[in-house]
Amino acid sequence: RSTNIIRRFYPGMVYNRSMEIKLKEEVFKATEILKKGGIILYPTDTIWGIGCDATDAKAVQRIYELKQREDNKSMLVLLDDAGKIASYADVPEIALQLIEVSNKPTTIIYPNARNLAANLINADQTIGIRITEEAFSKALLFRFRKPLVSTSANISGQPSPACFADISEEIKNAVDYIVDFRRQETRPCSPSSIIKLGMDGSIQILRK
Repeated sequence: RSTNIIRRFYPGMVYNRSMEIKLKEEVFKATEILKKGGIILYPTDTIWGIGCDATDAKAVQRIYELKQREDNKSMLVLLDDAGKIASYADVPEIALQLIEVSNKPTTIIYPNARNLAANLINADQTIGIRITEEAFSKALLFRFRKPLVSTSANISGQPSPACFADISEEIKNAVDYIVDFRRQETRPCSPSSIIKLGMDGSIQILRK
């Protein structure tokens, strides 16, 4: 499975056995940290993120404190399969169509969030969820079998880092584990698009 994920995410790349081994090792290490309620710094399908078990309120609170961010400013959740969204929120019919046609990472805000840490859910009971196709985060989610928090690796109010090299030492020193995968990449990455959906079929574009 990890071989297929790597090949899909790096389409022009000659298959590298050592890359697969490295990915598996890092997924295992990160999973063990997450199981213990820890927080990690990891690559995603957009910018590097700070993550934890999205069902663990204590771990979520640690990320709010690390980022010096008010807990009424919700963070988004990553999943590896659109079929899992319904376990954590209501899914308007148009949502799956948007996921299928999107040509860039897209976070969709869903109504009636559930089965997540209470301090992760917005005051209006919505939650932002994105389906990742990136090699590491997808493999990690498959192994961990729970949704992951993903929030930009910066103190609230400061610029989001475009690549790993831009992440501050303050952030690096505050997490329990820094994933050793894709650290050398220098190509700038951008945050996802954000779309809010209502069960009445309404669509609101919050970030293109």
